Amino acid sequence: MSDKPTIVLVHGFWGGAAHWANVITELNKRGYDRIRAVENPLTSLADDAERTRKMVKQVDGPVVLVGHSYGGAVITEAGDLPDVTALVYIAAFAPDAGESPGQISQENPPAAFDNIAPDSDGYLWIAQDKFRESFCQDLSADEALVMAVTQKAPLGSTFGDNVTAPAWRNKPTWYQVSTQDRMIHPDNERRMAQRMNPRRTVELDASHASLASQPQAVVDLIEDAVRETAG
Repeated sequence: MSDKPTIVLVHGFWGGAAHWANVITELNKRGYDRIRAVENPLTSLADDAERTRKMVKQVDGPVVLVGHSYGGAVITEAGDLPDVTALVYIAAFAPDAGESPGQISQENPPAAFDNIAPDSDGYLWIAQDKFRESFCQDLSADEALVMAVTQKAPLGSTFGDNVTAPAWRNKPTWYQVSTQDRMIHPDNERRMAQRMNPRRTVELDASHASLASQPQAVVDLIEDAVRETAG
């Protein structure tokens, strides 16, 4: 049995657990044999937080929670569990109490904001022909095509769900800013990171999909959290 913590990965909007593929393989190469990836329904912050809590509670021992994009709001809402030793935010929302991802985005709209539109059932989609330039401009055309076609649309109302009690006020945090992010304004990422007073902030010359384009640097940050909270 490994003495390393379990890494629980929480995806965001417009993707599922498989968005973590490159991070998962990199973690495995570095000797992490306990990795979990939550599959969020993306139906409400409450639903997604509860799904994440259930995953964490299934794990024995310490857990490092890692959230990408809207997954940051999920770990903010769900992360105040006893076994969670660290919160790692990857180009992610980190709302305060009473804040929603949508509110944060509207205050400082990202470059690709206009490429998102609801369908007749209330789900939000990134236009397929705009997906690469919006979400993952530093991935290959083939990788971007697969992400565009398999995107998991959230219910639009989820964007407006407020965080109640932010776990980052009680847990050690780490934050990765994507300086070329077109889905969350990089200045919003910097502001959210700064007010959390994280143990470490790193800036990557990356798109919103830094978890796919720069998995080694993302895992470096996760390992930093593991080292600093060990024992």
